[in-house]
Amino acid sequence: MIGPPPRGYPATPASAGVAISRLCSPALDADAYNWGVTTHSSTCSWPPAAPTTPLAILVSGGLDSAVLLAEAVRVYPAVYPLYVRVGLLWETVERDYLDRFLAAVHTPALRPLQILDQPATDLYGPHWSVTGDGSPAADAPNDADFLPGRNVLLLAKPLIWCHLNGISEVATAPLASNPFPDASPAFYDGFADLVSRAVGGRVAILRPYANLLKPDVVRRGRGMPLEHTFSCVRPIDRRPCGQCIKCGERRRGFAAAGIVDPTDYVNDE
Repeated sequence: MIGPPPRGYPATPASAGVAISRLCSPALDADAYNWGVTTHSSTCSWPPAAPTTPLAILVSGGLDSAVLLAEAVRVYPAVYPLYVRVGLLWETVERDYLDRFLAAVHTPALRPLQILDQPATDLYGPHWSVTGDGSPAADAPNDADFLPGRNVLLLAKPLIWCHLNGISEVATAPLASNPFPDASPAFYDGFADLVSRAVGGRVAILRPYANLLKPDVVRRGRGMPLEHTFSCVRPIDRRPCGQCIKCGERRRGFAAAGIVDPTDYVNDE
């Protein structure tokens, strides 16, 4: 049975390997999307002022990765969205929203969506993420939607895809509130290093939002077509249910940011 994440996840020692993950500090720009947060990290800034190399972004259709992508296409010469299809309950609906968002924020820099298959239903079996039965509710604890190895599945193929396509960085959008062991700096550093060693290359994982919370990302997305983002683990009639853990997190994020939630929930509060 899939249960809560293990506690006391051990830190891994610093490695002299060939890849890194980078914690970036989102820039403050009063004229662009009304960004409303700064962070203490100084490893790199986000978005960079004038990048000259392409970027891959791990996208899901959710709010965080969507805002990250929309920021990236404004400055990078080429942005490659990567979607990993695992076989979970919400993915078909999620893809519809993602396609609409990509169309809405399209710029010449945005490249076609790349879909990478990484089936995991044989691992998760009759779990709520596959069947929908017993999905955690809106008021469930923050770690109730833990899926063991989720980021291993989501990053393995994208890192290899980047290596094969000559792209040295892939960005992903974990937030400071993420409690899971595969969202720790030690995991990202170690996994990027491991995969890069395995292919004899160098691909870095960027985490621009690792010091932010959901309201911060909502504020950064002000003015973006956030109605085309999707955060739900139990969709009903191809719409967000309004009652699951992800819908609850989304509602609270918009409320705390002081921004009207444009989501068309099945069950509205």
